[in-house]
Amino acid sequence: MSDEPTKFLLSERDIPTHWVNLLPDLPGEPLPPLSPATMEPAGPDDLTPIFPMGLIGQEVSMEPEIEIPEEVREAYKLWRPTPLYRARRLEKALDTPARIYYKYEGVSPAGSHKPNTAVPQAYENAQAGIRKITTETGAGQWGSSLAFACGMFGLECEVFMVGSSYDQKPYRRSMMETWGATVHRSPSQLTDSGRANAAHDTGSLGIAISEAVEIAAQNEDINYALGSVLNHVLLHQTVIGQETIAQMEMAGEEPDVVIACVGGGSNFGGLVFPWLRRNLRDGATTRFIGAEPAAC
Repeated sequence: MSDEPTKFLLSERDIPTHWVNLLPDLPGEPLPPLSPATMEPAGPDDLTPIFPMGLIGQEVSMEPEIEIPEEVREAYKLWRPTPLYRARRLEKALDTPARIYYKYEGVSPAGSHKPNTAVPQAYENAQAGIRKITTETGAGQWGSSLAFACGMFGLECEVFMVGSSYDQKPYRRSMMETWGATVHRSPSQLTDSGRANAAHDTGSLGIAISEAVEIAAQNEDINYALGSVLNHVLLHQTVIGQETIAQMEMAGEEPDVVIACVGGGSNFGGLVFPWLRRNLRDGATTRFIGAEPAAC
C-alpha cells in the first residue's frame, strides 16, 4: 500500500480569518454599477432597499482583506476547511505525467460552494434586523444554500425557483422546504413581474430574479440575496483559494495551471483570486483557465 497521501486536510483553526479582495490589486478604477432608473452610477441609496449596509460596504470596499466575522467562522466549521485531493487514478487513466489535484466543495450541508456566501449574507441581514430574505434559484443549489443559512440566523427565506427546474427537481425543492424556506414556481402570480411573464411558462433566472427583487424592494423588513456575480459574493468565496494555497504547500507542489468552471463566476473567483493576487503582487506565473459552458 502506497504511503503517498490522496487527500490533504487542514484543521478548523486553519479556516481563513479574512476574505481576499482583489479589487485594489487590479489596474485602474473599477467601473461603478449603474442605476437602472437613472443610468447614473449607483450609490448606497440605490442599494439599501434590497441589501444591508454591511454587504454594501463589502461590495464597494477597496481594502485588500476584509475580516470574517467570528459568527461566520463558527458556522464555517460545519464543513470548512474542505479537502484537497490528488486525482491519482485519473492521472493513471490519462497516462499523463501531470499531477492533478482538485478541491472538493461538496462536503457543505447543501452540497456545493454556495454556503460560503449564503452564511455571511444571512448573518449581515440578521445583524441589520431584517426579517426575511428573498432570492431566485435555477437548479436549486443557491436556494438550498440560502435556506440553510437563513435557518442558522433565524431568518425567513422565500425562493422563486425557475419553473422548469421546479418541475424537474422536486427533491431540491424539498431540501429548501426542509430548511424552512417557502418555494414558489416562477413565473408566479404573486408579483407584477411574474404576472407580466405568465406566458413564459418554463421561466428563467431573469424572471425569478425580478420577482424576488420586487418583493424585497416593496418591504422594509425584507432584503434580497444573490448567489453569484457581485463583488461581495466573490469576496466570500475566496476561502476556497486560500485553503488551496495552504494545502498545495502541504503537498509540496506549486501549480502551473489553476482551472475552475464558470457560471456566474463565484466558484471561479473563489478558487482563482487568492492565486491571482500572487501573480499581481509577487510575479508568480500561474496560468488560469475558466471552463465555461457555451450557454454562458
